[in-house]
Amino acid sequence: MKFSRTLALLLLFLAAYWSFHSLMPNYNPDADSAPNSFSNDRALSHVKSLSIEPHAVGFPGHARTRAYIISELNKMGLETTIQEGYTAGDWANLSKATNILARIKGSGNGKALLLLSHYDSSPHSSLGASDAGSGVATILEGIRAFLAEGNTPKNDIIILISDAEELGLNGADLFVNKHPWAKDVGLVLNFEARGSGGPSYMLIETNRGNSTLIKEFTKANPQYPVANSLVYSIYKMLPNDTDLTVFREDGDIEGFNFAFIDDHFDYHTALDRADRLDRNTLAHQGSYLMPLLHYFSNADLGNLKSLDDKVYFNLPFFKFVSYPFEWIWPMFVLAVVAFVVLLVLGFKKKKLNIGGILKGFLPLLITLAVNGVVGYFCWSVITWWYPGFKDMLHGFTYNGYTYILVYVALSLAICFYTYHKFRKAGTPNLLVAPLILWLIVCGLVAAYLQGASFFIVPLFGMLAAFMMTLNQEEPSPFLLVFLALPAVIIYAPFIKMFPVGLGLKMMVASTVLTTLLFVLILPFFGQLKSMGRLAYLFLFLFFAFGVTSHIQSDFNDKRPKPSSLLYVYNAEKDSAIWATYDQKLIGWNSQFLGDTKRKPESETLFSKYRTKLSYIADAPRKDIALPYIETIRDTIIGEDRLVELCVTPKRNVNRLDIYTNPIQLKSAKANQISLSSHFLENRGNRLITHYVSNNDFTELELSFPKDSILELTFYEASNDLLNHGEFSIPKRPSNSIPMPFVLNDAVLTIKTLRFE
Repeated sequence: MKFSRTLALLLLFLAAYWSFHSLMPNYNPDADSAPNSFSNDRALSHVKSLSIEPHAVGFPGHARTRAYIISELNKMGLETTIQEGYTAGDWANLSKATNILARIKGSGNGKALLLLSHYDSSPHSSLGASDAGSGVATILEGIRAFLAEGNTPKNDIIILISDAEELGLNGADLFVNKHPWAKDVGLVLNFEARGSGGPSYMLIETNRGNSTLIKEFTKANPQYPVANSLVYSIYKMLPNDTDLTVFREDGDIEGFNFAFIDDHFDYHTALDRADRLDRNTLAHQGSYLMPLLHYFSNADLGNLKSLDDKVYFNLPFFKFVSYPFEWIWPMFVLAVVAFVVLLVLGFKKKKLNIGGILKGFLPLLITLAVNGVVGYFCWSVITWWYPGFKDMLHGFTYNGYTYILVYVALSLAICFYTYHKFRKAGTPNLLVAPLILWLIVCGLVAAYLQGASFFIVPLFGMLAAFMMTLNQEEPSPFLLVFLALPAVIIYAPFIKMFPVGLGLKMMVASTVLTTLLFVLILPFFGQLKSMGRLAYLFLFLFFAFGVTSHIQSDFNDKRPKPSSLLYVYNAEKDSAIWATYDQKLIGWNSQFLGDTKRKPESETLFSKYRTKLSYIADAPRKDIALPYIETIRDTIIGEDRLVELCVTPKRNVNRLDIYTNPIQLKSAKANQISLSSHFLENRGNRLITHYVSNNDFTELELSFPKDSILELTFYEASNDLLNHGEFSIPKRPSNSIPMPFVLNDAVLTIKTLRFE
């Protein structure tokens, strides 16, 4: 029996490994595969060509990347068109977007299938291999293989490689609201990335229910679906930011997102290179596209809307499991009834007693409390010990996966040790508290987060195991492990996903979920005589992984530290400063801030994640040309004052941010694009950010109460500090990269105008 338990324990650990390994296909070299099959190597070749240089809007590489995509589409015999125009999106990020479009004519007259990804990279140093060169490459290779089959689809297939996604979904906004093809679209498949590896998650975009979309997705039969309705429910509650969101919100067009998030530390950085893109991940994107392309190019895309929702999740072998929301409460009631019946049976068989049940609540509450506190303070402890990690704005470090192992090992050590100390209460008594807790969890999600209602499925496994412990003195350990498999396979990936996707500050989700998973497997663990030894084993692993994480904590050429440097000239004060967002300076930028650095008294610019300047220091005054600001019109119309301005750069710039004093703006236009009333009411002081192409001017038209005083502050930036003729900035060392999400390596000027 002891050998059986040991073998069953090994099978349990193998199942945990399989829960991750089974999510993706394995990459195999396939450059010589048949012309009508999707080749990962051919797609990878596109990724390499698309990520030679940064290609954000306004950068020289932007036009070269666009030319490459057009050339590849033309090689397939497709006629490409360009859609160009200014948009500001919902975030008042003005840019001139240039979309690339092609269309494959179908034999029918139904709605079209649209394949979507974007070709611009994030400003200013990202090479964009994963985000979203991988998406563009997947579409290029998928369409090539599809055309090689020689079949005519029933539906038209529209290819949209959008622009300016990184600036505010501007290319998608331009297409949905301005292009005549938008009204023909019935479904969108959007390929994205928020890292450089890991499984690609499917996320649905719909204004109604997901039932029909799930049914059709299941019929399309992708081999490695990774999706669940918990993520779908959370996604619907959060402000979304993919191109597909514009299709849903502005065009009421359904769609699927396919995006991967592992290795999040590469996202929007100079590390987003082709050599760092996980080949298995690229293969996973292709494994979605081809079956979906074949199915939806011939399906009825005019009948995808539904008022009903489905609960869904993926399982190995079963692939994709779904059932209607109408089943949620009956399944919950069934679980409650089963629990009550088993409770009565346990007392009748004298396997349960009130004292033992009450005692069983103690280890549950202790493990949840201790592991919850440990996880909650995880990021604070890590950044206190390694302050340089504060400059990794992703919130996920290069050794982040090791940290997940560290805290999961510690959580398991605490669980095994605590339950070992309470094992005299008896396994049946110890199981009652976790069952009650999980019933409460399932009841709450049924009421408030229905997409997570598949949580009830592993609970049925635990109820069956509970029944076995009540009816048998020594239940089969293999059967107990089998009943725990749904819990392991469903929940184990979540333990990794939360801190990877949301940062190590969400380690509390991992430690608490580890605890909740542990108690689901407690019917088997309760059989083990070695729970104490397992506690020490996981404690040893905690220290071993902790030492490993420390060894991996340094910054080097392979794990470079993000750093930042700005030169800021304020024309009103006729003064200049060096500035940085770094919490921990490196030698490269400390030579400019050094011992004279101080905390800034006021903030300069808004940035993603609300990152603020950390230090400034006085800098020499340089001859930096200010923008030419011309007042075209300033007049009173009724109770309002109308001001029109034109801002023209007098140097090569990449970005213009315009702020105002706290004032009511009744209307605002930038380059003839109206800013929404919702934005104007909720904007704070920021008015607009113009990502400049070819040194274009910025026209403003503002209307405000005539008795108000308008103050405009213009922040004009160029990302050329390191090669600007006025400066002698040394090259950034190889163990550092430009910090993403903030203005960086930039020369910034500030100029203010008042209209009294």
